[in-house]
Amino acid sequence: MPDLQICLQVNVDGGANKSGVAPASLEELAQAVSRLPRLKLRGLMCIPEPAPDFEAQRALFLRAKVLFDQLNGQGLALDTLSMGMSDDLEAAVAAGSTMVRVGRGVFGSRPAKLTSVV
Repeated sequence: MPDLQICLQVNVDGGANKSGVAPASLEELAQAVSRLPRLKLRGLMCIPEPAPDFEAQRALFLRAKVLFDQLNGQGLALDTLSMGMSDDLEAAVAAGSTMVRVGRGVFGSRPAKLTSVV
């Protein structure tokens, strides 16, 4: 059975509505995960709160890039930095993203939720 490939989600901006490990706790978690059998730590991912413009978006993504580079410098050999979605993918790529998520940009917005009356 192959190892499960994973990315750790980092809450780079402390957004209350976002999940992920706090940057201050990332190194300890990444080292612990890297020692677990059957898991292969591939990288990091983040979904920051929306930012008003390209430079503000890029600044948030650069926080994740710095963390990614630090972990690589500690010998973790990460290759995936998943950040950026349809509205901010340009800033994410400019900050070093290796994987973006563009569902709405490809497939359009989700339809409004349907409710049934019984």
